[in-house]
Amino acid sequence: MKHSLYQRAQRLLESWLRGGGLWINRHSYIRIALIISSVLFSVLSLFVSDRLVAKIALEEHEKLEMWTNAVRATNSYDQDMTMTYLYRILEANTAIPIIVTDRDGVIISYNNIDLPSEGAERYLQRELARMRGGYPPIVISETASPQYVYYSDSNGLRYLTIFPYIQLGGFVLFLLVALVAIISLKRSDQNRLWEGLSRETAHQLGTPISSLMAWKEYLESMGTEPMVTEEMGKDIERLGIIADRFQKIGSATKLQTLDLHEVLLRALHYMQPRISRQVELVPPKAPEEPVLVSLSEPLIAWVFENLIKNAVDAMQGKGTISFAYQLGSDRVFVDITDTGKGIPKGELRRIFRPGVTTRQRGWGLGLSLALRIIEEYHKGRIYVLRSTPGVGTTFRIELDRLPS
Repeated sequence: MKHSLYQRAQRLLESWLRGGGLWINRHSYIRIALIISSVLFSVLSLFVSDRLVAKIALEEHEKLEMWTNAVRATNSYDQDMTMTYLYRILEANTAIPIIVTDRDGVIISYNNIDLPSEGAERYLQRELARMRGGYPPIVISETASPQYVYYSDSNGLRYLTIFPYIQLGGFVLFLLVALVAIISLKRSDQNRLWEGLSRETAHQLGTPISSLMAWKEYLESMGTEPMVTEEMGKDIERLGIIADRFQKIGSATKLQTLDLHEVLLRALHYMQPRISRQVELVPPKAPEEPVLVSLSEPLIAWVFENLIKNAVDAMQGKGTISFAYQLGSDRVFVDITDTGKGIPKGELRRIFRPGVTTRQRGWGLGLSLALRIIEEYHKGRIYVLRSTPGVGTTFRIELDRLPS
């Protein structure tokens, strides 16, 4: 068989649901699983509680019936029947563990205690010590030598005592699983939104780019001044890069083994003439050997550009942005330091969230995109290494380094 029975059943169910307008995606499966788990947990709790209550009710009914018969026999002055019910009352205890001792602590008898095949005496002594630490003994003083009855909770009472804690633990565990699932679903929905928005943006940019390329060729054929068509070509190329970036965000990205230092220099060379002349970009010191990293150059360059733009805004168009490497055997750290106004401590945890921005114009997506590109596509890390108000901020990017 090409497909298993389970796969066929799953496809049949999905096709039926799709036909009825109830198509279930992966998120719906998780929600349904949570609902089913909560129902099963509730049913199991009710079942166990009902069993415990029924058992206690049966024991109480049997004890009350025996007590009634014993009173009836006592009132009839029938000594044989009275003694019979007294023995039955004594034998009725099949659940509560008891140990009877004399005044010197010597064990006289015991009941409802399962002894091991070896070391029975030591086991009884340990049980006696445990019972002494629990309830106070019942003294039988009618005999010539007083006897002491030690006892502990029955299994039913123990179960009834710990069951609420089991329920609470199960509820807390289920709540934690539900929270993790909800967070995962939320992140997955955000990822789908990112991907859909990116694909649509790349698609929408494709048409005007193609049109502009045609217009450029037309202007060149009409003998338009070369400087105009050259600048127009640069803008078209830039739009193509932007479209390519959005396309990579919305699809599986193919990584290449590249020298990170060369990629960074190309990004700095592109950004320097496009920012304020009063902002200096200081490249890192060239390493002695290539810093090979598996990356997507358009996306990594986008990260550097976003960090540079944010730093320029923080410095209000005047200052220095310096880059430095910290090289490890299997890890590379890129530090980007600006001389801006710094980030308040209360804002450090929020800066990578979508929509968080200090600019009057902007969507607050730059750092959020940078986080997604570094962590999800390159399996690295990006965070604020340090920030001092009035002095500046240092962002750090961590990436896996490949052997040279």
